[in-house]
Amino acid sequence: MKRPLSMTGYGRGEVAGTRSWTVEVRSVNHKFLDLSIKIPRKYLGLEERIKKEITAHYSRGHVDVYLNPGAEAGDTIRLAANLPLARDYYQCLEAIRQDLSLPDPPTLAMIQNYKEVIVSHEEEEDLDAVWPQVFEALSQALNMAQDMRAQEGAALKAELGQRLQEFAKTVETIAQDVPEIVQRRTEKLKERLAILLQGVDLDPLRLAQEVAMMADKGDVTEEVVRLRSHISQFSGFLAADEPVGRRLDFLLQEFLREINTLASKISDAPTAHLTVELKTEVEKLREQIQNIE
Repeated sequence: MKRPLSMTGYGRGEVAGTRSWTVEVRSVNHKFLDLSIKIPRKYLGLEERIKKEITAHYSRGHVDVYLNPGAEAGDTIRLAANLPLARDYYQCLEAIRQDLSLPDPPTLAMIQNYKEVIVSHEEEEDLDAVWPQVFEALSQALNMAQDMRAQEGAALKAELGQRLQEFAKTVETIAQDVPEIVQRRTEKLKERLAILLQGVDLDPLRLAQEVAMMADKGDVTEEVVRLRSHISQFSGFLAADEPVGRRLDFLLQEFLREINTLASKISDAPTAHLTVELKTEVEKLREQIQNIE
């Protein structure tokens, strides 16, 4: 199965035979694996087996599973007469009849209308015998959902790859401008110091050192290098054949950390505009990866 996978999917499986089964699987995005299995009470013994199959296909997401047996499941319902209770009802009715000197004795029609005189119960089923058919229907549903998740995952991967390229281009634009940014910052600092120190006798060498130190604080080369590394990691995660949604989400937090540091160092208007573009791209990336497993 090609990854990354989307967490959104739907699948349906149906098996017909001596007993028919229908299984539906629906999944949406969620931070963790959250399973909800809707199954008739008499088949609750299959729940753990179903969970095991689900966890083989999903590492996270909210997954709803609906298991429905066919109408012939009603064949296991049996009726039985509660004879001791029926006798008690009869004796009570007969006592009332005699006490009130009523002409007609109690009838079957009267007794059968009382609660629990006739009771129904379901015969226990051999869960090991029904599991192969349930498993087949469940596998069909999971495979269909997996195909849907793979298709959407491929679309998400293409979208993320394109946005990552745009992000990388903007980072490289900033990288190319770093020498010019440092130069502009240096010139501005010299101009400000010249105004502030008018009439003050200051060693030119010391002045040059101070200007260089202040300009160095505005150098964003380190942040650019880290962003390049994060971009490479992001691309590598997209190509990995394993669930990577959480790691991508964490990596985007690191993207924002570096962008914020970069923006705080630079008071240069053109570069500040580029950092805003970077933040915008990160938010667009974040929206997309919320549905990646």
